[in-house]
Amino acid sequence: MTDVRTAQARAEKCARLMMEKDAASRGLGMQLDHIAPGAATLSMQVTPEMLNGHGICHGGYIFTLADSAFAFACNTYNLLTVAQQNQITYLAPGAAGTRLTATAVEVARAGRSGTYDVTVRDDSGAVIALFRGLSRTIKGQHFPEDGAPA
Repeated sequence: MTDVRTAQARAEKCARLMMEKDAASRGLGMQLDHIAPGAATLSMQVTPEMLNGHGICHGGYIFTLADSAFAFACNTYNLLTVAQQNQITYLAPGAAGTRLTATAVEVARAGRSGTYDVTVRDDSGAVIALFRGLSRTIKGQHFPEDGAPA
């Protein structure tokens, strides 16, 4: 059985290393609000540059926020993990100036495959989008660690 403190420390280190390399998430002003094994919460302010022709947040930015939360959640085990398939359902518009928060949780993980659900909410708590990500673990680790598969 994995020590919870060790698992949390591993998740935190993976997240720190990923964020250092993630120019896309940083460039959009995303903030990592929470990380734990199999879970992550990221938030992002909707800026004027993110608005579409209807004056609401472009769906691509909402997808990117959800996808980043998914990526951080599925990479908490120090195993390089990528997206295999993603799907999003938009339920409400993201208003200009609002802060969107994407919370990713692990639903299942078996072998090299994982399933993660992400809920995107605005700063009033309204659900903006629901995202499901399927992950695939590939070769490699975020950092060298004894006892973990390379």
